[in-house]
Amino acid sequence: MAILIVLQLIVSAILIGVILLQSQGSGLSTTFGGGGEFYRSRRSLEKILFWFTVILAAIFGILSIALLSAAS
Repeated sequence: MAILIVLQLIVSAILIGVILLQSQGSGLSTTFGGGGEFYRSRRSLEKILFWFTVILAAIFGILSIALLSAAS
């Protein structure tokens, strides 16, 4: 069970870092949807970061469920 906790901590730290790398703009206007662009395609690095975020979030969820079932 200690290995699962350590894995979850590592995955959560990496997930936070990847999410912070995805920041596209600054200011409050982009926070509330006023980015100004109508259509914007994702570049290759943005696609990789997006899919890496999805995979890490899924791993984090699986680890959370595994820890929950191991605790009971």
